[in-house]
Amino acid sequence: MNHRVPPPDIVTALRRMGLLAADAAAPAGMPLTGGVSSDIWRVDLPRGPVCVKRALARLKVAAEWHAPVERNHYEALWMRHAGAALPGATPRLLGEDAPSGTLAMEYLPPDIYHNWKQQLRHGACDAAFAAAVGRTLARIHGATAADPSLAAAFPTADIFHAIRIEPYLLATAARHPDRAAALHALAASTAAMRIALVHGDVSPKNILCGPHGPVFLDAECATWGDPAFDLAFCLTHLLLKCLWMPAARAGFLACYAALGDAYRERIDWEPAALLEGRAARLLPGLLLARVDGKSPVEYIEQESDRERVRRVARGLLADAPVRLDAVAEAWRKELGE
Repeated sequence: MNHRVPPPDIVTALRRMGLLAADAAAPAGMPLTGGVSSDIWRVDLPRGPVCVKRALARLKVAAEWHAPVERNHYEALWMRHAGAALPGATPRLLGEDAPSGTLAMEYLPPDIYHNWKQQLRHGACDAAFAAAVGRTLARIHGATAADPSLAAAFPTADIFHAIRIEPYLLATAARHPDRAAALHALAASTAAMRIALVHGDVSPKNILCGPHGPVFLDAECATWGDPAFDLAFCLTHLLLKCLWMPAARAGFLACYAALGDAYRERIDWEPAALLEGRAARLLPGLLLARVDGKSPVEYIEQESDRERVRRVARGLLADAPVRLDAVAEAWRKELGE
């Protein structure tokens, strides 16, 4: 391991959280790979290793993209409520330092908790695990939808707009003027739906395959909003990965179906068809955003593949599908499956 002393503000945050004594020497640590929006470190404290995450004001992408650092406070709240809904579905929260936008959580060793994206990268498409992701997500959505008083704890509409609505749907609308009306409508309807506690970044890179089921990470986009966003966001990745690993296309599509079916079967807080319809309509907007928005997926490198995404997404934006299998069928036709 490449151990070194973490940045001073992370060390200071650990002291303020009471996880490191004021007179203790700065601990050793190592940076961890993560997303574009935070610095993430493993820090070796006397009590054992912990994972420390500090929000960045400017995200690590080519486009100019800023977001408020207080979003980590809402990630901490999401972890508490998701963990209450289903213990083990998120790492145990150890502390929070609001002034620096830093939180500490239990460190989950990668030899036990495998990253789902990395498994998919190697063609390991386990439909049973995908179904478990769908069930877990529905469990969290259902438990929180049953307690609408939680909405007051998440006054995060502006943060969600800055991190999700604007860079994904609105920025993409600027690149596709002839689909701008549909994308703006999706942005408005998504923002208007306030039903349950939403993670906001349910991506395979943020899901660990734990010994007892999925573990969700990186809920810094958490908001009280539309659960269909989480479902569509994750399903988008499973479709796009068909272009990343063509040999595993059948497996990715099986995971898509398994996750969607398992989630839909557990919708009990609203009519399942309504939520599925919102997710199906969001999917083409999110597909297009992952090639032409502010945060394109890094693994679609060929322009010919980006054009395939555009053809399907633009067509579906015009058709406004109401079922998830209709989106999958359009994708299969494009892939020649």
